[in-house]
Amino acid sequence: MPVHPYYLSAHEAAAALGVTLATLYAYTSRGLVRSEPVPGRSKARRYLREDVNRLRERKAMRRDPSTAAARGLDWGGPLLDSAITLIHDGRFYYRGRDAVTLAATATLEDVAALLWGADDAERDVLRRQSAVLSARRLAAVRATAGDPVTMLQAALPIAGAADVASYDLRPAAVRLTGARIVRLFARLLAPRHGEAPVHRALQAQWAGKRAAIGEVIRTALVLCADHELNVSAFTARCAASAGASPYDVVAAAMATLKGYKHGGAAERVLALFAEAETAGAARTAVAARLRRGEQPAGFGHPLYPRGDPRALALLRLAADSGNDRALQRVRRVSRAGTALTRDLPNLDFGLAAVTLAYGLPPHAPVLLFALGRTAGWIAHAIEEYASGRLIRPRARYTGAPPGTETPHAR
Repeated sequence: MPVHPYYLSAHEAAAALGVTLATLYAYTSRGLVRSEPVPGRSKARRYLREDVNRLRERKAMRRDPSTAAARGLDWGGPLLDSAITLIHDGRFYYRGRDAVTLAATATLEDVAALLWGADDAERDVLRRQSAVLSARRLAAVRATAGDPVTMLQAALPIAGAADVASYDLRPAAVRLTGARIVRLFARLLAPRHGEAPVHRALQAQWAGKRAAIGEVIRTALVLCADHELNVSAFTARCAASAGASPYDVVAAAMATLKGYKHGGAAERVLALFAEAETAGAARTAVAARLRRGEQPAGFGHPLYPRGDPRALALLRLAADSGNDRALQRVRRVSRAGTALTRDLPNLDFGLAAVTLAYGLPPHAPVLLFALGRTAGWIAHAIEEYASGRLIRPRARYTGAPPGTETPHAR
């Protein structure tokens, strides 16, 4: 019988945990391991492999605490408690609400208020927040930055110094500061439209009056708003745990986002599209990267073995563009990448696909990621400020033992 990728039988689950069936059933009754009926078998139940593996890791960590240090920062069990985003069974949820469903109608401002825990009375106040920098100072920042991402980064310390209220780290105050940071970014990227909802501001700047593209931008922003403890969110939480202001929290996260393994991956997907003039050329482009020891950008996600729901939503939008020439390139790369890597497209692929299909500027993917994810970074900061702790992991030393230094040559 083939091994099921998501479920274990009762005997398999008990053996994996090193317990009796009675103990397994006790774990299930306590909610530590989820189970469900086996289709077509009235009394049999199957057990979620993910829960069994997580419980096995917890037991191992209790026996050897160093195991936690070895696994906790490498797709291990949850490192920090959070009530913001849940990733489960191929879906993800913002405070219990399906994020893909929200992306069908919600704006970034709506989702920010949800992630930040704002009540109904606060939402209008959040929408009325303005950037603290004047038009003249914003123009000066634009003039000195070499690219849009650097421009956003350069504005953060300048605006933070001018926004004295940002040093108030109580939740309601941080929500207001977060709204001002989002508005700061919108005004930098769309100077004449920066007071409009973010997706409409970007639409006006990038696509004029084409409202359909505004809806694509809106969906992408919502899908990018948060994704649990990815590297930029963890960086944001570390900065917040030290008492950094929200501007500095976002600046720290932005620096992480610029890494080619994080927000910069979509740029490499666009490069693949550019090479995919034919199906053979697409396969050659993907194969060339594999030969160089590279993982082709845009494919695979450890949390979504059955496919990234963010990519699926964005690829549906790309398909609606009617841009057959662009869609042919997207399909060629998707087929070649999946055939050669056995991985499915991820968010970076989806962002690159809508960028190509709708003729958005080449820096659109990282900017959509940054603006959307700012909402999540602020949400993580709010949680971290409230915890009152300082994040301080331990290192497992692997260097030379004390007293074994090599004498200097004479």
